[in-house]
Amino acid sequence: MTFVKSKHNPEDLVKTLLDTTVEKIMPLTAKGVSSGSKLFGAAIFKKDTLEPVHVSTNNERVSPLLHGETNCIQEFFTQIPKESRPDPKDCVFYATHEPCSLCLSAITWAGFNEFYYLFTYQDSRDEFAIPYDIQILEEVYRVKAPGDTEETLKARPLYNRDNKFFTSRSVAEIVDTCASKGPLEQRIAEIKDKYRSLSNTYQEGKAKGVDSSAVWA
Repeated sequence: MTFVKSKHNPEDLVKTLLDTTVEKIMPLTAKGVSSGSKLFGAAIFKKDTLEPVHVSTNNERVSPLLHGETNCIQEFFTQIPKESRPDPKDCVFYATHEPCSLCLSAITWAGFNEFYYLFTYQDSRDEFAIPYDIQILEEVYRVKAPGDTEETLKARPLYNRDNKFFTSRSVAEIVDTCASKGPLEQRIAEIKDKYRSLSNTYQEGKAKGVDSSAVWA
């Protein structure tokens, strides 16, 4: 199975996503976490050239709905004039962290049909102390079918990553197909370290009572 719908090879795609993370998303996120927002960000690229179209980060200090992905989508539609805004189906959507149920719906309703994410739900929970993405999907959407045991229920994927609306993959899966796998994995590890630092800033602010509209902090 190929993970890349565009003409670009996996190395080009991964390098673009990682470069954008470090150079464009993380500076915005650093400002956001210091004022009460979580560390999730997103970007939109033209599918044919991988040119960045818009980049954003979480803005939960303003609204609990402005996750990195939903904020990016909102700004994409409100800040870019319609005549110069590419069609979502002609774009690649990227999230620094695997999208929650809210953001999965936002990506779908906005019309993006291909997206990638750097860190998984498990990373958000275990590395960055934000478990709610998994918890909401498990508690709200994972329904036991007749004959299910607790074990078979837990073995089900949390969502269908290949469906009529979109295809999604983790960056790690793309890296596995790359010839330069080692250096890319090392770069991801370095980026994860930087996000751990941002996470510490966010958690410290939360402990100090930094104002945020987020219900689930």
